[in-house]
Amino acid sequence: MKAKLNLKKYRFTTFLFFTIFLLNIRCNNINNKETKVNSIEVKVKVDRFDEVFDTLSESNISNIKKKYPFLFPSNYSNTFWLNKSNDTLYNLLKKAVTNKFKDFNEIEDDMSHFYKHLKYEFPQVKVPRIISVINNVDYENKLILADTLLIISIDSYLGANHSLYDGIPLFVKNGMDINYLLSNIAEKYANKTIIKHSERNFLSKMIFYGKQLYFKDIIMMHSSDAVKINYSEEENTWVNKNELFIWQYIIEKQLLYDTDDRLDDRFLLPAPFSKFYLEIDNDSPGRIGQWIGWQIVRSYSDEFPDAELYEILDLPAEELFNKSKYKPRRIWQ
Repeated sequence: MKAKLNLKKYRFTTFLFFTIFLLNIRCNNINNKETKVNSIEVKVKVDRFDEVFDTLSESNISNIKKKYPFLFPSNYSNTFWLNKSNDTLYNLLKKAVTNKFKDFNEIEDDMSHFYKHLKYEFPQVKVPRIISVINNVDYENKLILADTLLIISIDSYLGANHSLYDGIPLFVKNGMDINYLLSNIAEKYANKTIIKHSERNFLSKMIFYGKQLYFKDIIMMHSSDAVKINYSEEENTWVNKNELFIWQYIIEKQLLYDTDDRLDDRFLLPAPFSKFYLEIDNDSPGRIGQWIGWQIVRSYSDEFPDAELYEILDLPAEELFNKSKYKPRRIWQ
């Protein structure tokens, strides 16, 4: 009996030692990576066009238009822009932006670190010219990313509780916070990077979004999961507690290879909640299919820890899923 107990103790001690050994290796790898990332020379400076526009006058409009021609469509006259700079809505938004963003120093520091991580993984990426604008709270177009230009509609990041957002659906305005800016930018780059394969089934769509979110794991490694997926902490807690239930539902309803586009609205696209057509719907966050896709991609990464980010992003969905050996890792409560 004593020998058996000693054997169990030995096995446990060996397991614990091995676990600590692996954790030390992982921490060392992370620290080495951070050292390399921090050595990359990137210094972001946001061009505050929102402040420039506030100075618009008949005497300087020509010079401002020459500096920012892409922000002044030629089919609009000078009079239009001068009137816009003085209208009631613009003044309300300008006041709100000024109060919220007295300076961009912290935001610029965060963006600099973001681009260092991005360039570490994708050295060919060039840091674009970054310009902030006020755009009448066009929350469906908060960001425009071109090869050399990133335009941020800064009036769409005032915070979910801002009075100017009254009337906007709650699930939309919850993401209208500056904390989600880098997540939104990362999503733009992920979409430019991920190869879109031809499969149109639910599994492929889930994994496409899962790759987006895994991209954020690597580029935004110090951000919380809630920030990466634009969930509140409560929503993030809910999906973690209910992972087993969500997966069982998908399997039991045989949704993995279903090509019904209505599943997009139910589980993939922004919505106040996901649609299981059960009592739990009102407790669930939207886009649960994206979250499950994320866990599948993470599971693949666990199985193949040496796989490079670009390799994972390029992998066909079904191959990734089969090799991931995904199983819900959390207990439904």
